[in-house]
Amino acid sequence: MNGVSGTGSVVGEEWGARAARSRALAVLRVRGRALGLAVLPAAVAVVLHAGGLTGHFTGAAWDAARWAVTVLAVVVLLAAAAVALVVARARPAATPTVALAETAAPDLYRLVRDLADRLGVPPPAAIALTPDCDSWLEDRTHRAHRLHRTTGGDGAPVLVIGSPFLWWMRVGELRAVLAPVVAGTGPAAHPDIAAARRFIRGLDAAVAVPGDSGLDPLRRLGARGVGQVARVLLRACREHAAEMERGVAAAGSVRAQAVDYGVRIVAQEQVGLAYAGWDRLLTRVALPAWRMGRWPSQLDAGVVSALTELSRRDRLAEGFSSRLGERPACDLLEEPGAVDEATSLLAARLFHGGPAEPSPDWAPVEWSQYPEEVVDRKWRTDAARLHQVLDGLGMASTSGDRAADAAGPTLTEVMAHLTTTPTTSRAVGPKATAERDADADADAAREVEAREDGPDDPDDHRPDSDDADDHAPDAEHAEHAEHAEHAEHNDADHIGEHDHIGEHEHIDEDDDEPANPAAEALAGALSALLAREEAAREARVAAETARTAEKSRKSARRADKDRQAAPHAAVSGPDGPLPLFPLQPPRTGRDLLADHVTAMVCCAAVDTAEATPGLDWLDGPALLVGGERAKDLGPRVLALVEDGDPEPLRAWLALTGVRPEKPVRLV
Repeated sequence: MNGVSGTGSVVGEEWGARAARSRALAVLRVRGRALGLAVLPAAVAVVLHAGGLTGHFTGAAWDAARWAVTVLAVVVLLAAAAVALVVARARPAATPTVALAETAAPDLYRLVRDLADRLGVPPPAAIALTPDCDSWLEDRTHRAHRLHRTTGGDGAPVLVIGSPFLWWMRVGELRAVLAPVVAGTGPAAHPDIAAARRFIRGLDAAVAVPGDSGLDPLRRLGARGVGQVARVLLRACREHAAEMERGVAAAGSVRAQAVDYGVRIVAQEQVGLAYAGWDRLLTRVALPAWRMGRWPSQLDAGVVSALTELSRRDRLAEGFSSRLGERPACDLLEEPGAVDEATSLLAARLFHGGPAEPSPDWAPVEWSQYPEEVVDRKWRTDAARLHQVLDGLGMASTSGDRAADAAGPTLTEVMAHLTTTPTTSRAVGPKATAERDADADADAAREVEAREDGPDDPDDHRPDSDDADDHAPDAEHAEHAEHAEHAEHNDADHIGEHDHIGEHEHIDEDDDEPANPAAEALAGALSALLAREEAAREARVAAETARTAEKSRKSARRADKDRQAAPHAAVSGPDGPLPLFPLQPPRTGRDLLADHVTAMVCCAAVDTAEATPGLDWLDGPALLVGGERAKDLGPRVLALVEDGDPEPLRAWLALTGVRPEKPVRLV
């Protein structure tokens, strides 16, 4: 056997191939049984008619049975023909990819062909890229997919490569990772396995036919019946199909052990690292840009920066950046920038549901422009939305500073609205604050002494009658603080300063009443406004997708008629609604409110202090103060939003030099 040495490898490969062929025959037997069941009434009808002609089955009863079975046979045959026609003509689902012509990546095609020769298997028919950290073989022999095939190779599958691999991996690592994948073309060329796969894909496509748009009610009813039959057949084939694919994978893995096996062990570490960096880049960096109507046009190049930053921060990733001196796999492409842009646009479609083509409302953005085009614009848009909601609630002008309201929105208004205690009790100056902290420390010290000296009985925590006069001021202070807590709906600051009041105070924290009612109302209004904006955006995207799909169908028919060659970076469209793979679940109202308050703080910092918007490759939009990222802002904003406590945020603003009373510029 070519390219395989060792008895163990030969035995392992033969075992995997035999297991795959055995399971493929089991799938084909299911198809044969279904066909036999369909022709069984016809066979019975033929026997009855032959018996009547030969005089064996005569009489009125036989005549009635003969015609009843004949009608049943005709109905079953028509139904079977309809099912077979739908299964044969249904368009199997294809992964959305960016197809690479051989002229666009001759070195990559040469590497794959050399790898196939070393493995002794047929080369893939074509190569395509997907914005994901995975690689596989995909059969696209169906006539609906042939327009996206850029080379020949009848019957051979298409090699799909994750685009982040090309930018992060070196050439030797990519060859080692692709070896077991390319080795799968050998079992895929076996007639039984190929036939079983076509049957499974046809059934899977037939199940999805009732969901196609454009079907009239009668055809949709028939499609549902065909779908039910296809589901029954799929359930009968499920276990055999899964074991067949396991056998194919096992045979390919054993065959690939003879090619760069040692390098592949090291390269598998890079696969996991690339997946982590790619996921972080999409969720933290790309998603905010997509929500702003911008799509980063160099995502694959960005994953290199993200992983380099990860290797700088994480000791576990030390040494990975030293590989960057070797030749990257993206050098195998003729125009890496154009391919990166195409895969970046496809990623935006798959993970966010963006339009298929750039437009003024859906424009590409370079990484150098990201802080100004995305970060600053996002902050100011969120801040404007926050003040729009405040105006709608009629709470933005509750303060008496009309001059500030006329000049523009300020951070002070937001903080005053979210603060759960009267502003006079907090804006009393540093001296009063120090005195309050000293009282709180003294109360806490007395509480510790009481717990150490006395038993655990709650009655023992009360002051003794002999010490009542000595502790009268403290008791009166605690009583007023408790009364203020209930009046202000469990103020978080008072609870923190008077933990010794009693066990019932902690029970009150779990009541149905929210800790910050103003924040809850504001979060609900924000969620409703964002839901309306998202619905309007989805409607626009759906209309744009429909127009693009119609245009693609017309161009496909025209290309099929004229036999035109596919472009270098042809993109196969996704099947089904967009986005196919949403990155994040819906955010809660409190998370939305925290994001918007953070945006308002960042706007104030940029406008009134020496702060600038920046990009963190692992965390996305970042506020840079003095050239360094402000890392301690999030907990302070959460204290304001969740507990109504503005003091941590005020301390941060004073330390940073931000003036919250100054108006900010909004979008």
